[in-house]
Order: sequence, then structure tokens, then C-alpha cells
Amino acid sequence: MAALPPNEQTRVDMERARANTSFDVSGVRDLLHGSYGFGWEAHAKLLTVVSREAVVNKAGRPFMSREERYKTGQAVIDRFNELRVEHGWSDEQLESALLLTGEILPSTLHATAFLPVILRQGSDEQVRHWGMLARARAIIGCYAQTELGHGTDVAALETTATFDKTRDEFVLHSPTLTSTKWWIGGLGRTATHAVVQAQLVLEGKRMGPHLFIVQLRSLEDHKTLPGRTIGDIGPKAFNAHPATDHGFLRFDHVRIPRAHMLSKFAQVTRDATYVAPPHAKLSYGGMLYIRAQMNLGGALTLAKAITISVRYCTVRRQGRIGPDGLAPAVVSYPSTYHRLLPVLAKAYVFNIVSRDLLKQYDAMSVRLAEGDASLLPETHVALAGMKVLVSADVLAGIDTARRAMGGHGFSEFAGVGALLAMHTPAVTYEGDNYVLDKQVVRAALKAHQLVTSSGATPPRGSFFSFLATQRPVSLNLGDTHDLAKLLQWRAAHVIAGVVRTLHPNAPFENDPGAEARVSRAVTEAFIAARVADVLARTDLPGGQSVRRLLHLYLLTTVETALADLATVVDPVALRAKVGETCKALLPDAIGLTDAFGFTDWELDSVLGVHDGGVYDALWERARKSGFNDVGKEEQATYKGHISAVLRRGSALAAKL
Repeated sequence: MAALPPNEQTRVDMERARANTSFDVSGVRDLLHGSYGFGWEAHAKLLTVVSREAVVNKAGRPFMSREERYKTGQAVIDRFNELRVEHGWSDEQLESALLLTGEILPSTLHATAFLPVILRQGSDEQVRHWGMLARARAIIGCYAQTELGHGTDVAALETTATFDKTRDEFVLHSPTLTSTKWWIGGLGRTATHAVVQAQLVLEGKRMGPHLFIVQLRSLEDHKTLPGRTIGDIGPKAFNAHPATDHGFLRFDHVRIPRAHMLSKFAQVTRDATYVAPPHAKLSYGGMLYIRAQMNLGGALTLAKAITISVRYCTVRRQGRIGPDGLAPAVVSYPSTYHRLLPVLAKAYVFNIVSRDLLKQYDAMSVRLAEGDASLLPETHVALAGMKVLVSADVLAGIDTARRAMGGHGFSEFAGVGALLAMHTPAVTYEGDNYVLDKQVVRAALKAHQLVTSSGATPPRGSFFSFLATQRPVSLNLGDTHDLAKLLQWRAAHVIAGVVRTLHPNAPFENDPGAEARVSRAVTEAFIAARVADVLARTDLPGGQSVRRLLHLYLLTTVETALADLATVVDPVALRAKVGETCKALLPDAIGLTDAFGFTDWELDSVLGVHDGGVYDALWERARKSGFNDVGKEEQATYKGHISAVLRRGSALAAKL
């Protein structure tokens, strides 16, 4: 039988790969969508509505200027708020719908920071007033924390809010250039209001950073109000987040009523008396919410990248022609699947653990609303550790997925480059990873000291439960429980080593790189315990394939930790087990990526199309490129420049 043309063979290859799936994809899809949020059916219903909207012009995005991306983004926001009324969407449904567009929009921070901070940090009266306005989108907000000279170090913020008790007002002021609010999403041209982090000053004494609601622009004509200097900070690296107007903001003695200080926990009375919050870190609740959302967002971004890459590498053939007249599929090479399948495993694990942490955050928020801050420290350190690990590993995983696709992976039409650009700043914003490492390690050392001095055992499921783990007597690389315990012991071993060998008051003064190693060990121990709990389920969907994939995560995590486990693990046996597990998973790779449930519209990738027709999709997208529609401009460029180069070159060639 004659061989099929390559562009037709890809569809046959994809069909065969999908037919090889050994498990019920829908069950795994429910696992990935159902542990937090709306679940698959509600998600699919929302996607059906969103994907039909012509205003979401995904195909045109690569050819738009930044101004066009911003204007299109505003049109999307306008239309989706209209759809919200038509369909009766909740706040969460509206935000999910906007996220489905795959664009970071000017209103993103309104939903992920401005409104949540008001709801969690505002008094009952403030929530009724400002929360209602924000929910209805009668005002558009942003979250103004970061300054030109200050980011993660919130305590060092320079913007001041000085209480004037003679007029019962706060005076907001930017005393220096470096106190200018900077990197504030939605501020440059969009927001009407801001939640501002500023140093509270009472009777000349600084009381630390607190939260204030400040109006920025008129609700009648959108003009900037007096005393505010506002603008856009300019384009970002890799052309990332082009639709968002990240802005700057300076205050020149702007007065706001005392009632505009968010006062669920900390308060200032009419006579300038300060009412302290029950916990010093309560004002960070808004940042914790953002980190919780970031972890799940990162997991979904990685899932998109690995879905595209696995699909393309399944249908891309390259190498020596075999007896069947075909070259091998790229995914069949060990050098490819050894890279891609561990990334797929991380996408699953990060998804599951991030959704569980969102539940934990919600439980903490309920307690906080009742004045109980007991869950705050543990939730804070868990979200800090996960934010560092997920943001860094997702960034590396996206690029691994892109590089596995070869040259075509560098095309904007592949879709992975846009994911990489969008995610790159995640390792820095909402807490720089190197700074958060310090917080995780500091908390781990404190917990170690408490366990050592009191003999108390951390409760099961605690972020620090690893501290009670003993060194494994033996290790079965095929046993999930053994691998999880090994990673927990490794964290305890690393912490104990820090305590033994380094200066107690400045543990990393001679080895600053150790902080990242210790933080990763601690967080990976936490994740390993969660993975072991999932694998202990007798009703886990996906059967042996999902179990293998989660087991692969544990194996490859141990592999990256060999420097700490050299006396316990045989590296040769470990790598052989990793290879064996990857090879066993390979026939189910397409089914495991299908379980994420992404449509072609969501992926927006010519290389990740569901039917495998990658070459036709790439050809059609390139042909329709706006850059090819030049006409008179092409002639003008030729006459103005190209022809001059050619004439000059001809004259030079004649002389030579």
C-alpha cells in the first residue's frame, strides 16, 4: 500500500495514539477539574459560550500592536461583563471566562487582588459598600503594593498614610522617587480605584504597612483626580502581557476619609488610637490569595505546554525510514520522552496539590473571618514554598516542552512561546523566589527547634510533618510509600544538617545557595506526602497509568535530589527505574494529555491540534499572516531600500 502524504499521516498517527489509551479519559478529566472549582461540566459549559465570541480574536493577536492588544482586551472585558448579565454568571464564573481567553487583561488584578482584598480585609460596612461596587464593576480596581524601589520587602515601602485627626483624614504621599507605585496591573489607563499599601503614620510614629482604598480617576469622565500622577510603565520583556497597562502612581498629599482604611483587623479611632490586629501578618492575606491562584494557574499553563508538545512529537516523524516506510515518531526517542513525561507528571501533581491548597486557603479564610489566625502561619509557608517551586518548575517545563518540538516550536503559532513569555515574571512577582526561600527555611528551622525542644510530633498532613520521619531502613523504588518517606526524610536530614553545621543566628551567611536547596527539599517533602495520599485512594481514576505518572513524579524528584541521598539511593538503579516507568507510560501519553480537556480554541496552537493535522494548520496560519498582505507597502520598501542595496551590490560586484 502506498505511503500516505506526511500531512495526512499525522492524522492517522494521532488517531492510533488516541486509540491506544488504556483508561477512561473522562474519569481522569474529572479528577483534574473536580477537586476545586466548578468541575468539568460547568467548565465545558462556560467554554462553549466564551469560544463563540468573535471579540476574542486569538488568530489576530500575533499581528497586533500593544495598543491594539490593549483596546481588544478592553472590548473583551466589556463584552464578557455583558455576557455575565445575560447568563447570570457569578464573580468566579466571570473571572474563569476571562481567563479562558488566554490573555492577561487590564481587569485581571481587579478580580484576583482588588476585590478579594476588600472582601477579606474590609470591615462589614466596607464590604457592603466597596465590595458591592467592585462586584458589580461599578468601579474598576487595582492592587498598588510594589514600588519603584521596593518589591517583596513590604515592610520597607515608602508611601505614607499620615493620619490628620483634626480633619479625621489620612494624607497619602509619595515622599521620594523610589516610593512611586510601580508594576501595578490595570493602573496605567484603566483603574478607577486602588487598594494601596502604605506606611501608616500616627502621631509621628510609623505603624507599618496598612491597606487603604483610594479613588484615582473620575467616574464621570475617567480623568485623573488631583494629587495623583499616573501613567503606564511601558512594554514588558518578550512582549509579555501586552494587553495589560502596568502603571505607576505617585501621591502628592492626597486626602482620604478615615473610613477608607480597610479595617477588618487593624483600625484607627477618631482620636488617633491604634487598634492592633490579632496577628501581625493578617494584612498579607490578599497576597496569599494571589499565590494560591498563581499555583493553579501555573499548573494549567504547564498542562497546555506539555499537551501541545506531546501531541506534536507524537505525529512528527524524523530519522531513518523503517520497514513500514515511515521514520520513527519523535516521541518514541528516549531523549524525547525522558524529557516530556516528567514534565507531564509535574503538570498533574501541581494541578492536584494546588487545588488542595486552595481548599486549605479557603478554610483559613473562614477561620480568619471568625478572628482565628491559627491556620495562617502554616498556610503562609505552604503557599510560599509552593509558589517558589511551581513557578520555577513550570518555567523550566514550558521551555523543555518548546525545545522538544525543534524549530517549529519557536514559531509564535506553536503557542508555547506565548505561554513562556506570560509565565516568565511569575518567579519574581508576588514575592521574589529567592526571598520566599528564606521565609520557608526560617519557618522550617523554627519548627525543627520546637519539635526538638518539646518532643512534640507535627500533625499528619502538616507542612512540617516530615520532621518526624526516620531514615528508611530499605528502599523499594517501585513502592510509592517508600519514595514519599524518602523525600520526607531527606527534608528532615537537610534541616538537621543546617542546624548542626551553620551559625544559628545567620545560618546561610557562608552558603547562601543552600537556602534554595533547603526550601526545595522542604516543599518537595510536603508535595510527596500529598501525592502518597492521592495514590492511597482505591478509587483513583486512570488506573495504572495515572498511578505510574504520579510515581514517575516521585522518582524524578528523588533523581534531582541525589546530592542529598547519595548514601541511600543507588543512582544506576534509580535511573533504570525512571526509564522503565517512562517507557511503560509512553502508549498512554496522548490519553494523559487529553484528560486536561483542552480544546483547540483554548490551546491556540497549530502544533497541538486535536486531530494531529499540524502541517496543514501551520500552512494555513502562515498563509493568512497579515505580514503577507503588503501590496503598496512592499513596493515602497523595495523602491526605498531593497533596490538601493541591490544597485549598490551590483556596482561593487562589477568592480570585484
